[in-house]
Amino acid sequence: MITATITTKGQITVPKAVRDALGLKEGHQVVFVLEGERAYLHPVRTRGVRALRGIAEGLRPFPGREAEREAARRAAVAEALGRSGDPSS
Repeated sequence: MITATITTKGQITVPKAVRDALGLKEGHQVVFVLEGERAYLHPVRTRGVRALRGIAEGLRPFPGREAEREAARRAAVAEALGRSGDPSS
């Protein structure tokens, strides 16, 4: 068990053993979770750009600008001709 003292401004110093155990450094943020009369301190973990790698796998690939322009052109032609859907119909 590790104790800390609250200052007159309501601040506490997180003991070194706790900082080391949680990997906390200057500038890191923590969140307090209240459950009844208990409070739990959890580090706020930020994810770097590398953590996003592969997030879009499985999504349809971008067909390219030309294919998008062609699809938009076909839709405009269909609308102009009063057709819904594919202009070849």
